[in-house]
Amino acid sequence: MASICHYSFSLPPIPKSPNSNTTRPFSTCLSLSNLNPFLSSIHTFRSSKTRANDSLSSTTLQQQEEEESMSIENLLSFFDLNLGKWKGSFFQFDAYGNLLQKVSTKLAVSSYGEDELTSLIQTLYIKQPPSSTSISGYDDELEWAEYKIKETNMFTVDKYQQIGFFPKERAFALRYQTAGMLETVLRQGVLGEDDTGEESPKNLKLPSRRPSIVCENCLYSLEKDMRARAFHIIDPKGIIEMLLVFLEERGDGVLFPPSLDNTMGNSNRILPYLGKWKGHSITKRSGVYGATIAEADIVASLEMNDKGQLIQSDNVVIFDGGYQMTLLPGGMYMGCPCDVAKNVAESKSFHLEFCWLEAPGKRQRLVRTYDIEGLAVSSTYYSEIKL
Repeated sequence: MASICHYSFSLPPIPKSPNSNTTRPFSTCLSLSNLNPFLSSIHTFRSSKTRANDSLSSTTLQQQEEEESMSIENLLSFFDLNLGKWKGSFFQFDAYGNLLQKVSTKLAVSSYGEDELTSLIQTLYIKQPPSSTSISGYDDELEWAEYKIKETNMFTVDKYQQIGFFPKERAFALRYQTAGMLETVLRQGVLGEDDTGEESPKNLKLPSRRPSIVCENCLYSLEKDMRARAFHIIDPKGIIEMLLVFLEERGDGVLFPPSLDNTMGNSNRILPYLGKWKGHSITKRSGVYGATIAEADIVASLEMNDKGQLIQSDNVVIFDGGYQMTLLPGGMYMGCPCDVAKNVAESKSFHLEFCWLEAPGKRQRLVRTYDIEGLAVSSTYYSEIKL
């Protein structure tokens, strides 16, 4: 048992959604999968060919043109950030930070088209295990299963995935309606050709078919051409179901799949985060237009005492107020409410956080903020050093 003396976790106020005057009721069993997949985020989609009404002033027209130009620039910058050949490892953790599965992956990313019509093409290759029915000597080379990820374009990232993108900081957050791609990685990487299609295969935990939230937070390494893509999977009841991480390195040569450093014992995983941290935060609205709504210099402090304000059980740290941090190997943690459905029932916004402490005393954090209607309204990027 440990406790917190002081922990500063400040976020800017939640921007109101366009229909903030009317609140859509949620059941205590949060299920975003029932929402219209094309619900508007904070910004409405604008085509570069949209014609302004004659009543608009020249100033308004100029502002629209600047916004459209910036959105295309952001889109192309996002695509450029993802292009290339990535070799990596996929890790599945349970809600308590225990490693369940590890799968080798490769990702080929390219694009086609021009300006606002540009699309991103991604093909994921999943290393399959040897089949139990394979004949010795004939299947020595492991097969790679191919999975085509749906194309990404201006419409999907703005409306469907409600992107939060930080070009200079090289970070982004995305929303998914299903965990289909993640389930495929687990099935192909763990079961391979022995997969019988069962909904709940023995010895393999799969994500819910109708998760309430699937959130990806991606941070790029400050030292290498590497990135970590972390997924929160929240089940239909609003409880964290599993945590998934792709650790990927870009390059054309022969690369060894990166791995998470697990030399530190479970009880010591919290130690690198203790102390006072100083840095800068930037918050942007969701969507390709991604207007910056707040920037701030920040100081965060995490210290331990014996007053019982924090409970640490193995890899999970629970704070007063129902917020938990799951400590992972490799200097990572993922934070979320203990019960998202409770936040929704009480009409409270909530946050999903991913932190990567890649080197001692230096960390990045990405926090995705959801409003009471379950829409990802903003994302906040933090860059901090330990004092």
